[in-house]
Amino acid sequence: MTASADFWFDPACPWAWMTSRWMLEVEQVRDVKTTWHVMSLAVLNEDRREHDADWLRLLGRVRVLIAAEQAHGNEVLLPLYTALGRRIHNEGRGGKDDAVLAEALEEVGLPSSLLEAADTDKYDDALKKSHHAGMDLVGMDVGTPVIAVEGTAFFGPVVTPAPKGEAAGKLWDGVRLVAGTEGFFEIKRTRDRGPIFD
Repeated sequence: MTASADFWFDPACPWAWMTSRWMLEVEQVRDVKTTWHVMSLAVLNEDRREHDADWLRLLGRVRVLIAAEQAHGNEVLLPLYTALGRRIHNEGRGGKDDAVLAEALEEVGLPSSLLEAADTDKYDDALKKSHHAGMDLVGMDVGTPVIAVEGTAFFGPVVTPAPKGEAAGKLWDGVRLVAGTEGFFEIKRTRDRGPIFD
């Protein structure tokens, strides 16, 4: 029986990007289907940082994702995230290149009128609802990605490069085993390299 997984992401996070590519590999080698959801690092950190241009850019991108989902259904999130993530992370155009959003919308055949969502709070209630649907499962001491599968939710895994093939499946098996252990909270070590986008 196919397992159902839910994955919360903010397109700005390189580690969530790596994990999302791993999750797509997992779907190829394990009987699991992923539903994609938006969370927001801007919302998560709204009380911890000043609302500068970078904060507004982060918020604007996730507002557009929510607007796209509302207008065109949940199935547009993965292709739009993929189009954004490739530009932001693989092409290194992330932080300050506002063109990536318009280009990603065009690539997946969504109207450029969705760009208007970036500068309005019209979608903020829906964004916060999506954000909290994931974050409330794991607490606010983590970031993105958050994955929930059959009653177990966890942050991560944070891994680079993203495992492929059966290695991706073995990591999935292990993460599910550890995260499903009652009372288990954390395994961590210091990162000694940045994300490897391959």
